[in-house]
Amino acid sequence: MTRPYLTDDPDSDGCLLARGDWRLEAMDNGRQVPALPEGNFSRVDATGIEKLDSAGALLLLDCLRSAGVGRNELEVDPTHQALVDTVARAMESDEPDHAPGLGGLTMVLDHIGSATRTMVSNLLQLIGFLGQTLVALATTLVRPGRLRLTSVVHHMEQTGFNALPLVALLSFLVGAVIAFLGATVLRAFGAEVFVVDLTTYAFLREFGVLLTAILLAGRTASAFTAQIGTMKSREEIDAMRTLGLDPVELLVLPRLIALLIMLPVLTVVAMIAGLAGGLVVSVTALDIGAEMYFNRMYEMMELQHYLVGLIKAPIFAFVIALVGCLEGLKVEGTAQSVGERTTSAVVQSITLVIIIDAMAAVFFMEIGW
Repeated sequence: MTRPYLTDDPDSDGCLLARGDWRLEAMDNGRQVPALPEGNFSRVDATGIEKLDSAGALLLLDCLRSAGVGRNELEVDPTHQALVDTVARAMESDEPDHAPGLGGLTMVLDHIGSATRTMVSNLLQLIGFLGQTLVALATTLVRPGRLRLTSVVHHMEQTGFNALPLVALLSFLVGAVIAFLGATVLRAFGAEVFVVDLTTYAFLREFGVLLTAILLAGRTASAFTAQIGTMKSREEIDAMRTLGLDPVELLVLPRLIALLIMLPVLTVVAMIAGLAGGLVVSVTALDIGAEMYFNRMYEMMELQHYLVGLIKAPIFAFVIALVGCLEGLKVEGTAQSVGERTTSAVVQSITLVIIIDAMAAVFFMEIGW
């Protein structure tokens, strides 16, 4: 058994010869590169290698790099070519993606690019899932008998009625806080009565629907993802497809319809609770009587303010339901995947709700609403 060695070719200028047994058991120094003969080499002839394994291929490629010879200038026996190519690909995949010397900056740019690519991919998947859901919804409208009313009512209870106390309490407290903050600023101008205007305007246009949507994004989107993701990990969705059932029609539509019904209802409750919070603070701390509060609220309240808040509710419901169900369908079958997708659903739904709300605010301002 001849140990691996390198020598120059006396018959060819610039050619390095690799000879011997290039297997692990033939090496007495592990992966240490054999001594290179002096001189400049332009190619390596390894066709004379007797035997070769993966360790020898890795050592050969290290020798190639030490000699400053490119991969295309390596000649090996055809029976060894596939092994050398496989090891070379593995070495290339292990190399860092960033250029040497750039360090942290390249890593930051790499993370930004990766996050941007993931965001665009998620957005495209959401748009495609939206189209698939709309097709299923249109099919259900044409054939109403396919709609599972029992499932819809069940999810209405889970997403709507069970969330009613939390939505009302949070909106009441936020309304009280807004009244306190408004009074702190307006007291200096002797205009405490305008606290009623501030609370009414804020809750009818923004806070009523936004607080409700954010609460349901954290509560309902995560529940949808966990429920569907658990079914995906147990291969129940694959069983549905095997039986000829459409998971979108069976799992997504009932949740979507339930949320489309309940989120506007909860929005109205949030508006009323927020105004009630402002009323309590006005009566107890600002010396504004209940009669004056209701009169001022009646003067301030306009139908367009109420519609601006209510129009956004079905849009938010659509986004929350779609994101929650899509992330559930993307679960890969492990408990860790369920947790990751649940977190992703909450983050995505809250982000999209806030972005859409900001765009809607600008739009309504531009059209004079």
